[in-house]
Order: sequence, then structure tokens, then C-alpha cells
Amino acid sequence: MNSDNLKSALGRIEGDVNLSPHRSQWQERNLDERTRRLLEDDARYFLHQSLSTPCLNVLSDCDGINIVDTQGRRIMDFHGNSVHQVGFSNQRVIEAVKKQLDKLSFCPRRYTNEPAINLAKKLVELAPGQLNKVLFAPGGTIAIGIALKLVRYATGRFKTVSMWGSFHGASLDAISIGGESLFRRDLGPLLPGVEHVLPYGGCDCKGDCQGECSLKYAQYVDDVLESEGDVGAVIAEPMRCTTVVAPPREYWAAIRQSCDRHGTLLVFDEIPVALGRTGRMFCCEHFDVEPDILVIGKGLGGGVFPMAAVIARADLHVAKDKAIGHYTHEKSPVGAAAALATIECIEEDGLLQHVQRLGEHALIRLQEMQERHYLINEVRGVGLLLGVTLMRNGQKALDEAERVMYSCLEKGLSFKVSDGNVLTLGPPLMITKEQLDTALDIVSEVIAEVEQSDP
Repeated sequence: MNSDNLKSALGRIEGDVNLSPHRSQWQERNLDERTRRLLEDDARYFLHQSLSTPCLNVLSDCDGINIVDTQGRRIMDFHGNSVHQVGFSNQRVIEAVKKQLDKLSFCPRRYTNEPAINLAKKLVELAPGQLNKVLFAPGGTIAIGIALKLVRYATGRFKTVSMWGSFHGASLDAISIGGESLFRRDLGPLLPGVEHVLPYGGCDCKGDCQGECSLKYAQYVDDVLESEGDVGAVIAEPMRCTTVVAPPREYWAAIRQSCDRHGTLLVFDEIPVALGRTGRMFCCEHFDVEPDILVIGKGLGGGVFPMAAVIARADLHVAKDKAIGHYTHEKSPVGAAAALATIECIEEDGLLQHVQRLGEHALIRLQEMQERHYLINEVRGVGLLLGVTLMRNGQKALDEAERVMYSCLEKGLSFKVSDGNVLTLGPPLMITKEQLDTALDIVSEVIAEVEQSDP
């Protein structure tokens, strides 16, 4: 595999490739001269990197489930970088931010404020089990770093176990525990003591194994904990949000037992999936497993303000004379106001129940589509996090997936392609059934067009 092909393959793991010929062709067909000039300026002044710069298009507005480009096209966004649980430009969130800006816009270290205290209290009330101590940060990656430091202080151990293929942020400590080559390659040395295992990969027997397949994957974790003997934490996503792979309950129950047996903490990274995406406030609630530390972010700020949080058990309150998270915007009153308004929307608008109903409806529709389209190999979903895997002749349908994505974009629907062939559909949680059906109609229509055009 030559260098360009390798970079392309690595880039496909987390998202669609931003230097593909399909993107260039889409831009030639759809962008006007003014947009092209703006993209040229963007490319001139920003450092280029995979998945983003050079950019796809230029946006000028957003509202509800839509983003709007500079040419006035309204596009249903089923990507949203996982921040759009309550929709774009949510007026309750924006009004809460405006109101707070008129009072206390910033809170220096050594001081606190009512919005931050109220948010901490609310998260403790919502979090499962004994998770009742909180620390805020201005981003999910930073919150992961806080969790890593807290693990070391609490256990006296620096070793970790995490999953190949996982993503926990793009800083050096986060990519050390992360498992994606796109972010790790050529950046060593990384953190010492970081072990990786194969993630849950589905049921191998294609039958009623009564959980035995999942226990095989859980055994990988137990083997490392047993052989190393001094691992501080297992750090994992309760489900992989990009490829929409959710292990069965037996998997996490077994890992929880392994952690308890070996004195190892269990840290769940729910940065992209918490706050209702799966139909529960926290994804781990689906598995009846309580982590020792829970990290959330992205949607916490309502798609308006960068906000993340670490929620931990009270007995991990062991670093009173240490520094684990002295960040400038640690107790941002504005961020806290945005987060409180976001949670209020989820609760008062009944979004958890709404997501459960629409998620069931979407899966039925996708299963019907699978029967009609030979490219669809598998459909998966938990709440409004949906995955459609495209295969052709037993191989990943990489080219077809890109063609589907860009054709859908031309018809007004944006989403992410993960691992090269998984259409990852994550709409705002307040989407209506009619809007969801319109989007799924577009996906089905485009897949049919791609199938008909295949030789």
C-alpha cells in the first residue's frame, strides 16, 4: 500500500476522507464562485489536517435539524459532531446564555457561582449509582485527561487498558489510550503503560450463544488485568458511536467484575453519546453497569458553548491537595447556563421517550430497506444513533458509501461515513417522525440509484 492509499485508509476509520475525488466532484457541481473563494481563504490560513481542512463547504446559518450554507441550501444534519441533541440554535439554550452574559460572564479560579453549582447538583442527581462528585472542563479531551490523572491519584497505578479502534480525543494523552491509527501513527513515544485489546466485535456463532461470544471479548480485558496485576483503569466507550456497535449486557458485566476483582477502575467515555442520544440520559444505563468515572461532553453545552464534565464516585475524592483540572473556564457560568438549559429541554420536552419511539421506528424502516437493497449488509441502532453497513461481494463498499453520502448531500441530507462503509446517522433528538422519514427516504432512494449504476 503506497503512502497516499495508506493515509486514505487510515482517514476512513473515524470519518469520510476530505481529499477524495468524490468530494472534489461534489464541489465542482454544487459550489458557486463566492463559496470557492471563501474555501480558498480557509485553506490558506488554517493548518490542514485529515477529516477537516480543506473543508467541504461554508455555512452561514443553522436552526433545528438544519445547517444552511452560503448559497442558502438547507441541509438536514445527521452528523452535527454529536453536539446537536436539542437542535441547532435552540432558543432556550441561547436565551439562557444571553441572560447569563448580562450577569456573570466569567468566573476566575478560587471562586464559584450558582449556575456551576446547580449544574453539578443536577448531574449528580441524573448520574447512575454513586457517581456524585463533579469537575467541569471546556472540552471532552480535557475531561479525559482529568480522568486519567484522577485514576493515578486514586489507585497509585499508571497503567490502563483500552480498546483498539476507540477514540477518546486528539491530545497526546488521549491518543495514547485511544486506538485509532489516524491519530496515533508517527507520534510516539506515547504514554507508558497503555495496553490495548480487541473491542467487542459482535457474535461470531450467528446463533444463540447465550452471551458466550461477548464473554470471549471480555476475557481479553481480564487476561491483561491478570497478567499485569497493577492496571489503574479500563477506559472505554460503552458503545462505539461511529460504527454503532453496542456490546450485550454480559460483556460489560464481565468487565465490571474483572475490574472489581483486580482493583481496577472502570472509566466510561460517553462524550458523544450521553444526554439522550441512545434513549437514556447516559448510555451505560442500557447495560446496568455503573462506572467509577463517567466522562461526558459535546452536547452538554447545547451546541452553543464548549462544555464537558467528569462525574466520579465520592470515594475518589482523593486529590484535594493536587491539581487535576485547573482550567481557565473550569466553572464557566455561561457554559453551566447552557448545559442546564440543554438538560431542561431534554427533560421537559420528553426527548428520551421521543428518541425511544423514533429509534424503534427508524430500525424497522432500515430493516425494510435492507430487504430491498443488496448493498445493505447490516443495520444497527440504539435510540437515534443508527448505522447502515454497505458491503459488495463480501468486501467493504468503500466507493459506494462515498457516492451515497455525496448524493444524499445533494438531496439535502448530511451524515458521516465511518470505517469506510458505515453510514452513521445521528439526527438531532427533537427531529419529528416526518422529518426522519424524509431523510430515510433520501437514503433509500440514493442507495437504489447507486445500485442501478453499478456495472
